[in-house]
Amino acid sequence: MPFSIRTTAGAIAVAVAAVTFTATALPGTAFAAPEPGPAASAAAPSSAAVSAADAALAANAARLGITPAQSRTVRDVVADADGGRHVRYDRTFAGLPVLGGDLVVHLAPGGAFTGADRAAAGDLAVPTTTPAVPAATARAQAVRALGPAIRNADATAELVVDALHGTPRLAWQTTAAGQDYLGNPVARTVLSDAATGGTIATWDAIETVTGDGASLYSGTVPLEATAAGGSYQLKDPTRGGTYTGDAQNKTDLCIGSICISRAPAVLFTDADNHWGTGTTADRATAAVDAQYGTDVTWDYYKNVHGRNGIAGDGKGAYNRVHYGSGYNNAFWQDSCFCMTYGDGDGTTFGPLVSLDVAGHEMSHGVTSRTAKLTYSGESGGLNEATSDILGTLVEFYAANPADPGDYLIGEQIVQPGFGKAALRFMDQPSKDTKSADCWSSGVGNLDVHYSSGVANHFAYLLAEGSGTKVVGGVTYSSPTCDGSTVTGIGRDKLGAVWYRALTVYMTSGTTYAGARTATLKAATDLYGAGSAEYAAVAAAWSAVAVG
Repeated sequence: MPFSIRTTAGAIAVAVAAVTFTATALPGTAFAAPEPGPAASAAAPSSAAVSAADAALAANAARLGITPAQSRTVRDVVADADGGRHVRYDRTFAGLPVLGGDLVVHLAPGGAFTGADRAAAGDLAVPTTTPAVPAATARAQAVRALGPAIRNADATAELVVDALHGTPRLAWQTTAAGQDYLGNPVARTVLSDAATGGTIATWDAIETVTGDGASLYSGTVPLEATAAGGSYQLKDPTRGGTYTGDAQNKTDLCIGSICISRAPAVLFTDADNHWGTGTTADRATAAVDAQYGTDVTWDYYKNVHGRNGIAGDGKGAYNRVHYGSGYNNAFWQDSCFCMTYGDGDGTTFGPLVSLDVAGHEMSHGVTSRTAKLTYSGESGGLNEATSDILGTLVEFYAANPADPGDYLIGEQIVQPGFGKAALRFMDQPSKDTKSADCWSSGVGNLDVHYSSGVANHFAYLLAEGSGTKVVGGVTYSSPTCDGSTVTGIGRDKLGAVWYRALTVYMTSGTTYAGARTATLKAATDLYGAGSAEYAAVAAAWSAVAVG
């Protein structure tokens, strides 16, 4: 039962594969095709909150840069326990999507306007909405950005207003997709000036790096399954229908920007509801890890942050395991609301189905439904760091003795031949020889997986403090950039501050300076402006040179 992936270019979309599925259940076969993911918006927002926010925007239009040429749609509404509301909008100008047009309106419990956060200040107007550079030129530019030796490459271009990179200007947002020499999908988004053709920014369009069941990394774990026809499906009805399928070591066959799977992702079934053997010899073992990671991530967001599913709408995601041959990656695709895991090459990585990888990748889904941090520059580093931070907290939340929580990213999947103990190190990110410990003016020029080090370092310091210490049997040594001593406030408070900052205050263009402001606002909301927690957030940012 095949499925197809169609690459599109949504405004500042972090992952761009829009997936449509067709399936017919044949007699005597397991249902194998993925179900449609949720709609792009979460649950219907409160009409009263939206009405109050609309009225506030009308009353403060001049100050907030709201003009008749703009239109807006509600992306999300966050409700506080005290009745406060935070309404998040996307905006268009003259019908064109605006990168940096997102804003959040904050309302007091009684509905009074208390302020707003914007990705871009001022009017979003551009002198013309007619491009001087044709779409074909933008598409060719994006195809070149994929690099050499890419097969079946094609691109789609969308005209947008770019308000993230200085004065608003007309731009082409173009996503190119193709295949590398192994047949694995690659995609790159190029933002170019529609008047001059100059490149403004580029970013990856597929986000990377990543009964009971005997798992590969987490021991024997509980799993909820669905009884069907005398057997069981690895589909969890208690968590929005989350399920896991076998990609059968196939990859997506792409012709230009159209990709069709060369094999169905076959839903795993089992006769006795005891899944896997704990070894790679049984294909269900990797499925156990993937399903377990999805379950724990769901539980973390629901039980800790009150978020019902990754999109906040109660709908589950799904997993594909055994993707490709020796594929050293895992990735989240927001448009299909799914995770895909490679088996690794056995030398660099083993199967990329560890718990922190699952938490990391699925947290990209949370980011895409909230702040939608652009996947380039400093906001791209914050996007990656958000997944590292929340994925780490998922691992600690699981409290699994076979995979204790730690501040190492991907330590389970790394093979001895790789020469490192982990992919990334939150206590001192530069241990990987590439990541930044401290902010500098050039940090936004690094790959987002390395510029994320600044926020990862901040998060470790905020939770655990500076200096040498042992946490869960692992020794960490976290220096500060200014020689200061930082006292941590614990992981629970780190998670509360970061999640509120992400979902209430951060926007698509948030920089490190903006992240400091957002987390201080969150700390004020949660603990008070004069609290020890507020002071700790400020001290931790200063300790990584974000002042």
